[in-house]
Amino acid sequence: MTLPERASVVIVGGGVMGTSIAFHLAEAGVHDVLLLEMAQLGSGSTCKAAGGVRAQFSDPVNIALGLRGLDAFEAFPERPGQEIDLRQPGYLFLLTTAEEVAAYEQSVALQNGMGAASRLLSPDEAVALSPAVAADGILAAAFHQRDGYCSPESVVLGYATGARRHGATIRTGVTVTGITVRDGAITAVQTDHGIVATDAVVCAAGAWSRDVGTMASVELPVDPLRRQILISEPLPDGLRRLLPDTMPMTIDAGTTFYFHREGPGLLLGMSYQEEKPGFRTEYSEEWLPDLMSAMERRAPALLDLGIAHRWVGMYEVTPDHNALLGESASVSRFLYATGFSGHGFLQGPAVGEVIRDLYLGREPFLDVSPFSTDRFAEGSLRGEVNIV
Repeated sequence: MTLPERASVVIVGGGVMGTSIAFHLAEAGVHDVLLLEMAQLGSGSTCKAAGGVRAQFSDPVNIALGLRGLDAFEAFPERPGQEIDLRQPGYLFLLTTAEEVAAYEQSVALQNGMGAASRLLSPDEAVALSPAVAADGILAAAFHQRDGYCSPESVVLGYATGARRHGATIRTGVTVTGITVRDGAITAVQTDHGIVATDAVVCAAGAWSRDVGTMASVELPVDPLRRQILISEPLPDGLRRLLPDTMPMTIDAGTTFYFHREGPGLLLGMSYQEEKPGFRTEYSEEWLPDLMSAMERRAPALLDLGIAHRWVGMYEVTPDHNALLGESASVSRFLYATGFSGHGFLQGPAVGEVIRDLYLGREPFLDVSPFSTDRFAEGSLRGEVNIV
């Protein structure tokens, strides 16, 4: 494989972040954009994601990124030009404690003030939207109709195709092995296929970002965390009536158990509280007792579903479960977009815009300085309530 001898900017990582950034840079006229992916496009975390897209967050930066992302996903068939099987039945968060209700009341008020038409629902209204849910213990629910889910593979394909159309070069099967920095400035990227001269690098390497940062002497506190997803067998007639195509992505906020329709079946997942950070990519059944317990309490009608498929992906987690976005203060032209802690896919379109503007020295549509890596040294952690 031949790599260019020089690139204006090298993007490390070929998931939704890397391909979105490549598209936005190339579309803006940046010449010689080079994206390097060590495996295949989307093979890290993106194409193993549940595909959810939403604006329901508690942090205003996340809300703004989510809303901008929804705009982009809705317009995706026109720009960059790719069908992504977008469905928008909404996101439904089930709330079972007074503390959750109070927190989501504040979140909904903030979302409304920023243009998201989310609202709180009664337990009966929640069950009417998601009839498989057991109402016992539910105090309220939060709902936003524009939220939904789409195909991660199609989004990556659309951005990659659009980036190439605008002149970007994308190379897969290339591992970045080093970044040369002299007097605080980047001069080259080293790979297992040769050296590329450049004065700008964008780290969009997801769970592998800490190592990429270390190559440039930039600390990126990102750890990999295994997450597992199940796809059920086709639903029998009775459950198909309980779980119509119009059913929202349904999340039990207290346990993070979630499910939505996926083709003829159902997609199910949940965070496992005992999971430890690390690159574990093999499927494990350790989480199943917790999943079954949550399912029995919140949606017992699903317990008899057969499982057709299962897969493992990686979250890229930061200490406060919020992203790292910005440019290094110590290494010129080292930009980063990583650490999204489970909501990176939905923010990919907006982050592509932000990194484009930071690279070009323009003011982005949103001030992302609160997501700088500097916040950890300053002790300014930003918590996010609406985590799945």
